[in-house]
Amino acid sequence: MTDDSLYDLKNVSKSFVKGKEHIRVFDGLNMSIKRGDFLAIMGPSGSGKTTLLNMLGGVDQPSGGEVWFDGARVDTLSESQLARWRANNVGFIFQFYNLMPMLNAARNVELPLLLTHLSKKQRKKSIETALELVGLSDRAKHMPSEMSGGQQQRVAIARAIVSDPKLLLCDEPTGDLDRQTADEILEMLQLLNREFGKTIIMVTHDPEAAKYAKRTLHLDKGEFVERELVA
Repeated sequence: MTDDSLYDLKNVSKSFVKGKEHIRVFDGLNMSIKRGDFLAIMGPSGSGKTTLLNMLGGVDQPSGGEVWFDGARVDTLSESQLARWRANNVGFIFQFYNLMPMLNAARNVELPLLLTHLSKKQRKKSIETALELVGLSDRAKHMPSEMSGGQQQRVAIARAIVSDPKLLLCDEPTGDLDRQTADEILEMLQLLNREFGKTIIMVTHDPEAAKYAKRTLHLDKGEFVERELVA
Protein backbone atom coordinates (compact mmCIF):
# COMPACT_ATOMS: atom_id res chain seq x y z
CA MET A 1 0.00 0.00 0.00
CA THR A 2 1.49 3.31 -1.13
CA ASP A 3 0.83 6.90 -0.03
CA ASP A 4 -1.15 7.63 -3.21
CA SER A 5 -3.30 4.53 -2.75
CA LEU A 6 -6.92 5.15 -1.72
CA TYR A 7 -8.30 1.62 -1.76
CA ASP A 8 -6.60 -1.77 -1.42
CA LEU A 9 -8.03 -5.28 -1.41
CA LYS A 10 -5.60 -7.86 -0.06
CA ASN A 11 -6.19 -11.56 -0.69
CA VAL A 12 -9.95 -11.03 -0.50
CA SER A 13 -12.36 -13.92 -0.72
CA LYS A 14 -16.14 -13.77 -0.93
CA SER A 15 -18.63 -16.61 -0.92
CA PHE A 16 -22.36 -17.08 -0.46
CA VAL A 17 -24.45 -19.98 0.74
CA LYS A 18 -27.50 -20.57 -1.43
CA GLY A 19 -29.52 -23.47 -0.12
CA LYS A 20 -27.11 -26.39 0.02
CA GLU A 21 -24.81 -24.76 -2.53
CA HIS A 22 -21.64 -22.87 -1.56
CA ILE A 23 -20.92 -20.21 -4.18
CA ARG A 24 -17.42 -18.73 -4.22
CA VAL A 25 -17.21 -15.40 -6.06
CA PHE A 26 -13.66 -14.31 -5.19
CA ASP A 27 -10.70 -16.32 -3.97
CA GLY A 28 -7.54 -14.34 -3.19
CA LEU A 29 -8.53 -11.16 -5.07
CA ASN A 30 -6.03 -8.29 -4.97
CA MET A 31 -6.47 -4.78 -6.35
CA SER A 32 -5.21 -1.27 -5.70
CA ILE A 33 -6.96 1.96 -6.57
CA LYS A 34 -5.02 5.22 -6.53
CA ARG A 35 -6.42 8.56 -5.46
CA GLY A 36 -7.93 10.31 -8.45
CA ASP A 37 -8.32 7.12 -10.48
CA PHE A 38 -11.26 6.65 -12.86
CA LEU A 39 -11.65 2.91 -13.23
CA ALA A 40 -14.12 1.04 -15.43
CA ILE A 41 -14.90 -2.55 -14.52
CA MET A 42 -16.29 -4.79 -17.26
CA GLY A 43 -17.08 -8.47 -17.42
CA PRO A 44 -19.76 -11.02 -18.27
CA SER A 45 -22.90 -11.45 -16.22
CA GLY A 46 -22.14 -13.35 -13.03
CA SER A 47 -18.46 -12.41 -13.00
CA GLY A 48 -18.75 -10.65 -9.63
CA LYS A 49 -18.94 -6.99 -10.70
CA THR A 50 -21.87 -6.02 -8.47
CA THR A 51 -20.51 -8.06 -5.55
CA LEU A 52 -17.20 -6.20 -5.87
CA LEU A 53 -18.94 -2.83 -5.99
CA ASN A 54 -20.96 -3.73 -2.90
CA MET A 55 -17.78 -4.70 -1.05
CA LEU A 56 -16.06 -1.47 -2.05
CA GLY A 57 -19.09 0.46 -0.83
CA GLY A 58 -19.19 -1.36 2.49
CA VAL A 59 -22.58 -2.90 1.70
CA ASP A 60 -21.14 -6.44 1.66
CA GLN A 61 -18.25 -7.63 3.81
CA PRO A 62 -15.62 -10.05 2.47
CA SER A 63 -15.49 -13.63 3.72
CA GLY A 64 -11.72 -13.32 4.15
CA GLY A 65 -8.76 -11.04 3.46
CA GLU A 66 -8.30 -7.36 4.19
CA VAL A 67 -9.95 -4.21 2.83
CA TRP A 68 -8.07 -0.94 3.37
CA PHE A 69 -9.41 2.55 2.61
CA ASP A 70 -7.25 5.65 2.99
CA GLY A 71 -4.86 3.83 5.31
CA ALA A 72 -7.47 2.25 7.59
CA ARG A 73 -9.07 -1.20 7.57
CA VAL A 74 -12.80 -1.17 6.88
CA ASP A 75 -13.57 -4.90 6.79
CA THR A 76 -13.36 -5.02 10.59
CA LEU A 77 -15.92 -2.25 11.20
CA SER A 78 -19.29 -2.91 12.80
CA GLU A 79 -22.53 -2.23 10.90
CA SER A 80 -23.01 1.14 12.62
CA GLN A 81 -19.38 2.10 11.99
CA LEU A 82 -19.75 1.07 8.33
CA ALA A 83 -22.86 3.22 7.97
CA ARG A 84 -20.95 6.28 9.25
CA TRP A 85 -17.97 5.41 7.03
CA ARG A 86 -20.20 5.19 3.93
CA ALA A 87 -21.89 8.49 4.75
CA ASN A 88 -18.52 10.24 5.04
CA ASN A 89 -16.61 8.63 2.17
CA VAL A 90 -18.79 7.06 -0.54
CA GLY A 91 -21.31 8.33 -3.08
CA PHE A 92 -23.44 5.84 -5.03
CA ILE A 93 -24.84 6.30 -8.56
CA PHE A 94 -27.22 3.64 -9.90
CA GLN A 95 -28.59 2.67 -13.31
CA PHE A 96 -32.19 3.49 -12.42
CA TYR A 97 -31.43 6.66 -10.41
CA ASN A 98 -33.13 5.42 -7.20
CA LEU A 99 -34.74 8.80 -6.57
CA MET A 100 -37.60 9.12 -4.09
CA PRO A 101 -40.62 9.88 -6.32
CA MET A 102 -42.44 11.90 -3.65
CA LEU A 103 -39.50 14.27 -3.10
CA ASN A 104 -38.40 17.11 -5.37
CA ALA A 105 -34.85 17.32 -6.73
CA ALA A 106 -33.51 19.38 -3.81
CA ARG A 107 -35.00 17.03 -1.22
CA ASN A 108 -33.57 13.99 -3.02
CA VAL A 109 -30.14 15.58 -3.04
CA GLU A 110 -30.47 16.39 0.66
CA LEU A 111 -30.98 12.76 1.76
CA PRO A 112 -27.28 11.89 2.45
CA LEU A 113 -26.90 15.11 4.45
CA LEU A 114 -29.58 14.00 6.91
CA LEU A 115 -26.98 11.55 8.25
CA THR A 116 -24.60 14.41 9.07
CA HIS A 117 -24.55 17.10 11.76
CA LEU A 118 -24.90 19.97 9.28
CA SER A 119 -27.38 22.72 10.08
CA LYS A 120 -30.38 23.34 7.82
CA LYS A 121 -28.61 26.42 6.41
CA GLN A 122 -25.44 24.42 5.68
CA ARG A 123 -27.48 21.64 4.03
CA LYS A 124 -29.26 24.21 1.83
CA LYS A 125 -25.92 25.65 0.67
CA SER A 126 -24.53 22.17 -0.12
CA ILE A 127 -27.67 21.26 -2.09
CA GLU A 128 -27.47 24.45 -4.13
CA THR A 129 -23.79 23.85 -4.89
CA ALA A 130 -24.37 20.24 -5.98
CA LEU A 131 -27.34 21.09 -8.23
CA GLU A 132 -25.40 23.98 -9.77
CA LEU A 133 -22.49 21.66 -10.51
CA VAL A 134 -24.73 19.28 -12.48
CA GLY A 135 -26.53 22.13 -14.26
CA LEU A 136 -29.90 21.76 -12.55
CA SER A 137 -30.19 24.87 -10.37
CA ASP A 138 -33.46 25.71 -12.12
CA ARG A 139 -34.95 22.27 -11.42
CA ALA A 140 -34.58 22.18 -7.64
CA LYS A 141 -38.35 22.16 -7.05
CA HIS A 142 -39.18 19.69 -9.83
CA MET A 143 -40.34 16.18 -9.00
CA PRO A 144 -38.60 13.18 -10.65
CA SER A 145 -41.70 12.56 -12.79
CA GLU A 146 -41.28 16.06 -14.25
CA MET A 147 -37.73 15.38 -15.45
CA SER A 148 -36.13 13.37 -18.25
CA GLY A 149 -34.00 10.32 -17.58
CA GLY A 150 -30.83 12.32 -18.07
CA GLN A 151 -32.01 15.01 -15.67
CA GLN A 152 -32.93 12.39 -13.08
CA GLN A 153 -29.45 10.89 -13.35
CA ARG A 154 -27.97 14.36 -12.87
CA VAL A 155 -29.99 14.69 -9.67
CA ALA A 156 -28.65 11.28 -8.63
CA ILE A 157 -25.09 12.51 -9.27
CA ALA A 158 -25.77 15.66 -7.25
CA ARG A 159 -27.03 13.45 -4.41
CA ALA A 160 -23.89 11.30 -4.67
CA ILE A 161 -21.50 14.28 -4.44
CA VAL A 162 -23.39 16.56 -2.03
CA SER A 163 -21.49 15.29 1.03
CA ASP A 164 -18.15 15.65 -0.84
CA PRO A 165 -17.17 11.94 -0.70
CA LYS A 166 -13.71 10.75 -1.70
CA LEU A 167 -15.11 7.84 -3.74
CA LEU A 168 -17.93 7.55 -6.29
CA LEU A 169 -19.26 4.07 -7.08
CA CYS A 170 -21.28 3.91 -10.29
CA ASP A 171 -23.31 0.81 -11.20
CA GLU A 172 -24.21 0.96 -14.92
CA PRO A 173 -24.82 4.74 -14.62
CA THR A 174 -25.76 5.12 -18.29
CA GLY A 175 -27.48 1.77 -18.85
CA ASP A 176 -30.96 3.34 -19.08
CA LEU A 177 -30.00 6.32 -21.25
CA ASP A 178 -29.69 7.01 -24.99
CA ARG A 179 -26.19 7.49 -26.39
CA GLN A 180 -26.17 11.30 -26.43
CA THR A 181 -27.50 11.59 -22.88
CA ALA A 182 -25.14 8.83 -21.73
CA ASP A 183 -22.17 10.74 -23.15
CA GLU A 184 -23.27 13.89 -21.30
CA ILE A 185 -23.41 11.97 -18.02
CA LEU A 186 -20.00 10.37 -18.66
CA GLU A 187 -18.49 13.77 -19.47
CA MET A 188 -19.82 14.97 -16.12
CA LEU A 189 -18.12 12.05 -14.37
CA GLN A 190 -14.89 12.93 -16.18
CA LEU A 191 -15.24 16.52 -14.93
CA LEU A 192 -15.71 15.32 -11.35
CA ASN A 193 -12.62 13.16 -11.73
CA ARG A 194 -10.34 15.69 -13.45
CA GLU A 195 -11.40 18.99 -11.88
CA PHE A 196 -12.55 17.87 -8.43
CA GLY A 197 -10.27 14.89 -7.87
CA LYS A 198 -13.04 12.36 -7.26
CA THR A 199 -11.94 8.74 -7.40
CA ILE A 200 -14.51 6.90 -9.53
CA ILE A 201 -15.18 3.19 -9.97
CA MET A 202 -17.74 2.43 -12.65
CA VAL A 203 -19.24 -0.94 -13.50
CA THR A 204 -20.43 -0.97 -17.10
CA HIS A 205 -21.23 -3.39 -19.92
CA ASP A 206 -20.76 -0.61 -22.51
CA PRO A 207 -17.32 -0.35 -24.18
CA GLU A 208 -18.15 3.22 -25.25
CA ALA A 209 -18.74 4.19 -21.62
CA ALA A 210 -15.51 2.48 -20.52
CA LYS A 211 -13.55 4.75 -22.91
CA TYR A 212 -14.25 7.68 -20.61
CA ALA A 213 -12.31 6.01 -17.78
CA LYS A 214 -8.55 6.22 -17.32
CA ARG A 215 -8.24 2.44 -17.29
CA THR A 216 -10.39 -0.66 -17.56
CA LEU A 217 -10.30 -3.87 -15.58
CA HIS A 218 -11.99 -6.94 -17.01
CA LEU A 219 -13.44 -9.23 -14.38
CA ASP A 220 -14.00 -12.87 -15.28
CA LYS A 221 -14.65 -15.75 -12.88
CA GLY A 222 -13.55 -13.61 -9.93
CA GLU A 223 -10.21 -12.57 -11.43
CA PHE A 224 -8.98 -9.35 -13.04
CA VAL A 225 -7.35 -8.92 -16.43
CA GLU A 226 -6.25 -5.35 -17.12
CA ARG A 227 -6.26 -4.09 -20.68
CA GLU A 228 -5.11 -0.66 -21.73
CA LEU A 229 -7.65 1.31 -23.68
CA VAL A 230 -6.56 2.61 -27.07
CA ALA A 231 -7.74 6.16 -27.76
